[in-house]
Amino acid sequence: MSTVAAAHSDHAHDEHHDLGFIRTYIFSEDHKIIAKQYLITGIFWAIIGGLMSLVFRLQLGFPDMDMTWLKPFLGQWVNESGKLDANFYLALVTMHGTIMVFFVLTAGLSGTFSNFLIPLQIGARDMASGFMNMLSYWFFALSSIIMFWSIFIETGPAGGGWVIYPPLSALAEANPGSGLGMTLWLVSMAFFIVSSLLGGVNYVSTVINLRTKGMTFDKMPLTIWAFTFTAILGILSFPVLLSAALLLIFDRSFGTSFYLSDIYINGQALPNQGGSPILFQHLFWFLGHPEVYIVILPALGLTSEIIATNSRKPIFGYKAMIFSMAGIMFLAFIVWAHHMFMTGMNPFLGSVFMLLTLIIAVPSAVKAFNYITTLWKGNIVFTPAMLFAIGLVSFFVSGGLTGIILGNSALDIQLHDTYFVVAHFHLVMGSAAFFGMIAGVYHWFPKMFGKMMNRTLGYVHFWATFVGVYLVFFPMHYIGIAGFPRRYYQWSGFEAFNTYADLNAFISVAAILTFSAQLIFVFNFVYSIFWGKKASANPWRSNTLEWTTPIEAVHGNWPGEIPTVYRWPYDYSKPGSEVDFIPQNVPFSATPESNLPEENEQINEEKEIDSIEYNYNIPD
Repeated sequence: MSTVAAAHSDHAHDEHHDLGFIRTYIFSEDHKIIAKQYLITGIFWAIIGGLMSLVFRLQLGFPDMDMTWLKPFLGQWVNESGKLDANFYLALVTMHGTIMVFFVLTAGLSGTFSNFLIPLQIGARDMASGFMNMLSYWFFALSSIIMFWSIFIETGPAGGGWVIYPPLSALAEANPGSGLGMTLWLVSMAFFIVSSLLGGVNYVSTVINLRTKGMTFDKMPLTIWAFTFTAILGILSFPVLLSAALLLIFDRSFGTSFYLSDIYINGQALPNQGGSPILFQHLFWFLGHPEVYIVILPALGLTSEIIATNSRKPIFGYKAMIFSMAGIMFLAFIVWAHHMFMTGMNPFLGSVFMLLTLIIAVPSAVKAFNYITTLWKGNIVFTPAMLFAIGLVSFFVSGGLTGIILGNSALDIQLHDTYFVVAHFHLVMGSAAFFGMIAGVYHWFPKMFGKMMNRTLGYVHFWATFVGVYLVFFPMHYIGIAGFPRRYYQWSGFEAFNTYADLNAFISVAAILTFSAQLIFVFNFVYSIFWGKKASANPWRSNTLEWTTPIEAVHGNWPGEIPTVYRWPYDYSKPGSEVDFIPQNVPFSATPESNLPEENEQINEEKEIDSIEYNYNIPD
């Protein structure tokens, strides 16, 4: 057994001085407060990103609608004839994608739950570096401020699609969204990447160095494994996006030609020679595809914990789940060019990326089947969190199946840049990760705020959102197969597409209703913080260490000695046990009636675990 320096002395956290409101709630170094900051900022951005999608869905579903009523909000971007400006439409699509992928599903999801759960579930007083943790949030906040500011500038926000492919993004004169808005987008993303790297290094350092007594790697909850793999993905891939953004800034502002060559504007040849926009695609997608798993892996980790807890069963295939996440992490780095089958790459190289893309479906399928097997014959408790976790599995399976189709280069050439692709990634990445995030909020809200969210509103929120998501994205598969292209301002000029006008309008109505359902969650969230029913110490009868902390959060998480871990986190419904859950800090010597033979052998190791000395104190 390895000795881990994870717990901390009993007196350092009891005598800390009052830091005042600013240091306690704004520039806080407490991982619990920082997690709440990420969560509330993520909810804010989710509302902004969702509202943007409603505006462009109105344009797509009802291209002849008079939008003069939006002029007080959108100003010059609604023209005198009451139509949405085409350049602003592209800017809305760009900002919606950027906000939802990076600010909501990366920072909002991983930033919230990695910060909140890692110290609590491994038995640590706080993160390895509280100051670095604080910086990670405030770099994200600065990034958010710059991105939000870019929405209101005269020429409008960035308008090159969320992938910002050059030459459109590299030439300020290409369209209004390629001007100052694009510069601010790049600066904002640079700060966002710094935030992600600071957070990722902190998460990995904490997991490796600050586990409590007895918390060996094979006793860590799957949430911690997921957060660790996610952090490693970010540490290795985000610097590549930063380099891509810096080179793009050089092309835009300093006359270099990394991505530009043989460009003509209004018949005039630009001096740029020797560059290639395909280089940017390689750099972007080297981050872009790991980003898919940076978004989905934390959600899968949360789902693992929620499904096991509410099925009242041990998670099926604990080690298989770990190895599948490790396999996903490795393969995520070598499949990026399946986004680039249309770039004219060598067909043999395309076949290699196609094979690797299909292989990554194997560890993904392992996770899906393990979830289903855990649910099978479980004594399921249908909490709102459990419903959202099951919804994630549904989206992960249905969206993943279309990923196999798009991973085939021959089929992808037909479906590339159609709404089939939009439907695929919104199901498997966007909706699945969003459902994981919401499930996590419902499940850990009592630990975050000491209150219970309203169950009835939670059930209404789930069913309205679950049905709504499928009503939005299932029809998109069909119009994608029919050839509907992405990012087009309107299709009414194409006679072949007019056949699907009613279906397109149906999608827009479904999107509006689905977004409206999220207002139920926002109300439930805010109301419950102030007026919700007070939570008990362990409302879900869960095994992991966070439920051993006091209801009222304290500095250092535990007021006395940190609990020692003796068992894995999924001892639910053990034969012979008087209760259907046995927390990790309960020694095997206390449960002789339910111990397996190999567990009885571990009783002799309990004294060795108890004798490990702490060697880390939380700063006062």
